[in-house]
Amino acid sequence: MKTLVKTVAAVALIAVSTFVMAADKTASISEKAIVNHFTADLTLEHYVAVITEGESRGVNQLFTGDFNQKTQSTEAKAIGRDQLVEFLKSQKGEKLNCRVNTQIIDESADYMIAKVTMKFEHFTKTDLITLVREGSCWKVSTSINSYK
Repeated sequence: MKTLVKTVAAVALIAVSTFVMAADKTASISEKAIVNHFTADLTLEHYVAVITEGESRGVNQLFTGDFNQKTQSTEAKAIGRDQLVEFLKSQKGEKLNCRVNTQIIDESADYMIAKVTMKFEHFTKTDLITLVREGSCWKVSTSINSYK
Protein backbone atom coordinates (compact mmCIF):
# COMPACT_ATOMS: atom_id res chain seq x y z
CA MET A 1 0.00 0.00 0.00
CA LYS A 2 2.85 2.40 0.84
CA THR A 3 4.46 1.62 -2.53
CA LEU A 4 1.22 2.45 -4.34
CA VAL A 5 0.89 5.81 -2.54
CA LYS A 6 4.53 6.69 -3.31
CA THR A 7 4.07 5.73 -6.97
CA VAL A 8 0.89 7.82 -7.33
CA ALA A 9 2.59 10.78 -5.62
CA ALA A 10 5.63 10.49 -7.91
CA VAL A 11 3.45 10.33 -11.04
CA ALA A 12 1.45 13.36 -9.86
CA LEU A 13 4.66 15.29 -9.18
CA ILE A 14 6.05 14.44 -12.63
CA ALA A 15 2.79 15.45 -14.32
CA VAL A 16 2.65 18.81 -12.52
CA SER A 17 6.32 19.48 -13.31
CA THR A 18 5.76 18.68 -16.98
CA PHE A 19 2.78 21.04 -17.22
CA VAL A 20 4.69 23.85 -15.51
CA MET A 21 7.69 23.44 -17.82
CA ALA A 22 5.41 23.30 -20.89
CA ALA A 23 3.62 26.47 -19.82
CA ASP A 24 6.95 28.23 -19.27
CA LYS A 25 8.22 27.21 -22.73
CA THR A 26 5.02 28.41 -24.39
CA ALA A 27 5.47 31.88 -22.93
CA SER A 28 9.04 32.20 -24.13
CA ILE A 29 8.14 30.87 -27.59
CA SER A 30 5.38 33.45 -28.01
CA GLU A 31 7.76 36.28 -27.06
CA LYS A 32 10.18 35.13 -29.76
CA ALA A 33 7.47 34.24 -32.27
CA ILE A 34 8.21 34.84 -35.89
CA VAL A 35 5.82 37.33 -37.43
CA ASN A 36 4.72 36.93 -41.04
CA HIS A 37 6.48 39.60 -43.12
CA PHE A 38 5.93 37.91 -46.48
CA THR A 39 4.01 40.88 -47.92
CA ALA A 40 4.47 44.62 -47.62
CA ASP A 41 0.88 44.99 -46.36
CA LEU A 42 1.42 42.53 -43.49
CA THR A 43 4.67 44.25 -42.56
CA LEU A 44 2.97 47.64 -42.58
CA GLU A 45 0.16 46.31 -40.35
CA HIS A 46 2.73 44.87 -37.95
CA TYR A 47 4.67 48.17 -37.89
CA VAL A 48 1.49 50.09 -36.99
CA ALA A 49 0.71 47.55 -34.24
CA VAL A 50 4.23 47.88 -32.82
CA ILE A 51 4.16 51.68 -32.88
CA THR A 52 0.58 52.29 -31.68
CA GLU A 53 -0.48 49.20 -29.72
CA GLY A 54 2.72 48.20 -27.92
CA GLU A 55 3.08 44.92 -29.82
CA SER A 56 6.57 43.60 -29.11
CA ARG A 57 6.36 40.22 -30.82
CA GLY A 58 8.69 40.10 -33.82
CA VAL A 59 10.05 43.62 -33.35
CA ASN A 60 13.62 42.40 -33.99
CA GLN A 61 12.59 41.16 -37.45
CA LEU A 62 10.73 44.31 -38.43
CA PHE A 63 13.62 46.63 -39.33
CA THR A 64 16.53 46.41 -41.77
CA GLY A 65 20.06 46.37 -40.37
CA ASP A 66 20.71 49.91 -41.65
CA PHE A 67 17.33 51.30 -40.52
CA ASN A 68 17.25 54.91 -39.40
CA GLN A 69 14.53 57.17 -38.10
CA LYS A 70 14.53 60.94 -38.39
CA THR A 71 12.26 63.21 -36.42
CA GLN A 72 11.50 66.69 -37.71
CA SER A 73 10.60 69.02 -34.87
CA THR A 74 12.22 72.12 -33.36
CA GLU A 75 15.51 70.25 -33.71
CA ALA A 76 16.08 67.34 -36.07
CA LYS A 77 16.93 64.03 -34.39
CA ALA A 78 18.06 60.72 -35.85
CA ILE A 79 18.22 57.30 -34.24
CA GLY A 80 19.26 53.88 -35.48
CA ARG A 81 17.71 50.44 -35.45
CA ASP A 82 19.07 49.26 -32.10
CA GLN A 83 17.90 52.38 -30.25
CA LEU A 84 14.40 52.13 -31.69
CA VAL A 85 14.07 48.38 -31.04
CA GLU A 86 15.15 48.89 -27.42
CA PHE A 87 12.63 51.72 -27.01
CA LEU A 88 9.78 49.73 -28.59
CA LYS A 89 10.49 46.72 -26.36
CA SER A 90 10.27 49.00 -23.32
CA GLN A 91 6.83 50.15 -24.56
CA LYS A 92 5.43 46.60 -24.65
CA GLY A 93 1.67 46.69 -24.06
CA GLU A 94 1.45 50.51 -24.14
CA LYS A 95 -1.40 51.59 -26.41
CA LEU A 96 -1.42 55.11 -27.81
CA ASN A 97 -4.64 57.07 -27.46
CA CYS A 98 -4.92 58.12 -31.09
CA ARG A 99 -6.74 57.50 -34.33
CA VAL A 100 -4.56 55.88 -36.98
CA ASN A 101 -4.83 56.32 -40.72
CA THR A 102 -2.55 54.41 -43.10
CA GLN A 103 -2.07 55.42 -46.72
CA ILE A 104 0.10 53.68 -49.30
CA ILE A 105 1.80 56.38 -51.37
CA ASP A 106 3.73 54.20 -53.82
CA GLU A 107 4.64 50.56 -54.19
CA SER A 108 6.42 48.18 -56.51
CA ALA A 109 7.60 44.58 -56.34
CA ASP A 110 10.53 45.50 -54.06
CA TYR A 111 9.53 48.59 -52.07
CA MET A 112 6.59 50.46 -50.57
CA ILE A 113 6.28 54.01 -49.29
CA ALA A 114 3.49 54.53 -46.77
CA LYS A 115 2.19 57.37 -44.65
CA VAL A 116 0.94 56.59 -41.15
CA THR A 117 -0.95 59.44 -39.51
CA MET A 118 -1.63 59.30 -35.77
CA LYS A 119 -4.18 61.89 -34.65
CA PHE A 120 -3.93 62.64 -30.93
CA GLU A 121 -6.12 65.05 -28.99
CA HIS A 122 -3.82 68.08 -29.33
CA PHE A 123 -1.41 67.18 -32.13
CA THR A 124 -0.85 64.94 -35.13
CA LYS A 125 2.18 62.74 -35.77
CA THR A 126 2.92 61.78 -39.37
CA ASP A 127 5.27 58.88 -40.03
CA LEU A 128 6.50 58.45 -43.59
CA ILE A 129 8.03 54.98 -43.90
CA THR A 130 9.82 53.01 -46.57
CA LEU A 131 9.51 49.23 -46.66
CA VAL A 132 11.86 47.10 -48.74
CA ARG A 133 11.94 43.45 -49.71
CA GLU A 134 14.95 41.57 -48.30
CA GLY A 135 14.92 38.11 -49.83
CA SER A 136 11.44 36.71 -49.19
CA CYS A 137 10.60 39.09 -46.31
CA TRP A 138 9.67 42.74 -46.08
CA LYS A 139 11.25 45.15 -43.59
CA VAL A 140 11.03 48.80 -42.65
CA SER A 141 14.16 50.64 -43.81
CA THR A 142 13.44 54.31 -43.01
CA SER A 143 11.03 56.35 -40.96
CA ILE A 144 10.61 60.14 -41.02
CA ASN A 145 8.39 61.63 -38.34
CA SER A 146 6.87 65.09 -38.21
CA TYR A 147 4.52 66.73 -35.74
CA LYS A 148 1.78 69.33 -36.19
